[in-house]
Amino acid sequence: MSDQISKLPPQVQERLLRFQQLQQTMQTVLAQKQQIEMEKTEVEQTLTELQKTADDAVIYKTAGSLLIKAEKTKLTEELVERKELLDTRRTVIGRQEERVRSQVKEAQTKLQADLKPVSL
Repeated sequence: MSDQISKLPPQVQERLLRFQQLQQTMQTVLAQKQQIEMEKTEVEQTLTELQKTADDAVIYKTAGSLLIKAEKTKLTEELVERKELLDTRRTVIGRQEERVRSQVKEAQTKLQADLKPVSL
């Protein structure tokens, strides 16, 4: 396969390399997006459970490998802040995904046009 690639004109080889890099970038962006979504779901579930507890209930939060006693109101504020931050990050990563997806599509179109005369 790499023998066939080396027979391609340098410009086409560069486009192919760029296309592969864009695909890797897309995979990274999608993995980040999935991580953000999972974390947001976890925060939302925690907030839901926290709402079900009594205001005077003893609540603990994790800090590394420690469990620390926390106030319900303060913990709720922290989680709401975290959720807002995750929403912002999700918006940013969504825009990045759109941009990279567009670049991948454009690179693919150019590459297909370059390779059309080469294919049998």
